[in-house]
Amino acid sequence: MHVMNEAQPAAATGRPAVTGNPAATARQVTTGQQVTTGEAAADLADFELFVREAEPRLSRALAAAYGFEDGRDATAEALAYAWEHWQRLQHIANLPGYLFRVGQTRSRRARQPVVFEVAADAEHSFEPGLPAALAALSQRQRIAVVLVHGYGYTLREVGELTGIRPTTVQNHLSRGLARLRTLLGVDDEC
Repeated sequence: MHVMNEAQPAAATGRPAVTGNPAATARQVTTGQQVTTGEAAADLADFELFVREAEPRLSRALAAAYGFEDGRDATAEALAYAWEHWQRLQHIANLPGYLFRVGQTRSRRARQPVVFEVAADAEHSFEPGLPAALAALSQRQRIAVVLVHGYGYTLREVGELTGIRPTTVQNHLSRGLARLRTLLGVDDEC
C-alpha cells in the first residue's frame, strides 16, 4: 500500500488522500473514495458495539465446534474478517451466523480431534467422562448440546447462529443427548 508523503498532494500521485485509520486507509486505497474522519470513527464505534454484542455467542459456538483453542482462533479470524470487510458486512441481517461460517472456513486446516481436557486432581461439578463423550459426538450434535444445555440457548438461537433450521437443531440435540447417555451409561429415566 502506498502511503503519501505529507508534502505530496493526492492529485500528483493519482491516488486518494490517506487518513490515519488503517481500516479507512485500506478502504480509501482500494475503493478510491474519500472517507472523512467522522465516518471512520462511526464505523469503528459500530464495529466495537457489534463485537461486544456478538463475540460471546460466536466464541461459544466455535468453541463448542472446535474446542477452546481452535474455537478462539476461529473467532479471532472471523472478527478480523468482519473488520476488514465491515463496510460490506455491517448490513447483513444475521451477521453472527455469517461470521460463524467464516470462522469455520478460515480456520480449516488439518484439524486435531476436539479434546476437552479435565485436570486430574480437580474437583468436578460435572460427570468426569463428559468431556470425552462430548468429543465423541458429531460436530453439529456437540454444538447443539453445548449451546442448548451448557449455555441456555434456544433452538432458534442455535439455528440462527449455525445457519440450520430449529427443527434440525432439535434433531441434532436429541441424537446428541441419546449418544451421550449411551456413552456415559446413563438411563433415559434419570
